[in-house]
Amino acid sequence: MGIQIVRLGSARAADEGLRIGTVRRPPRGIRKEEFAKKNFYDVWFPNLSPSVVLLKEFFPIDDDQKQWRAFKRRFLAEMKKSGASRDLDVLAALSRQTNFSIGCYCENEALCHRSILKELLQARGALIS
Repeated sequence: MGIQIVRLGSARAADEGLRIGTVRRPPRGIRKEEFAKKNFYDVWFPNLSPSVVLLKEFFPIDDDQKQWRAFKRRFLAEMKKSGASRDLDVLAALSRQTNFSIGCYCENEALCHRSILKELLQARGALIS
């Protein structure tokens, strides 16, 4: 059991379970009915994505470590707000009961908010596959 951290649009693992898209916007040029069929996500959950303001200010990061650290600091502040914090608590608890995945479109996980979500979930005792 546990959470897999994935790139949306990538092939699904056999035991991945429900795929949750933690992105601000749905994929462009894809009909809503095809999101799951094309391996984007089964459920859209923008609650755990960076705010529009944060995205406009920082993306793309392009391997700039100073910019990445500033983005991470601001995103962590957003995730400390009560709504996001409770969402993370729920996902961490669910990870101990079932398989599911969370993801984003970014190619490089190391410079993607999903790597930060992984850290936050692990700190809450989530099972990460």
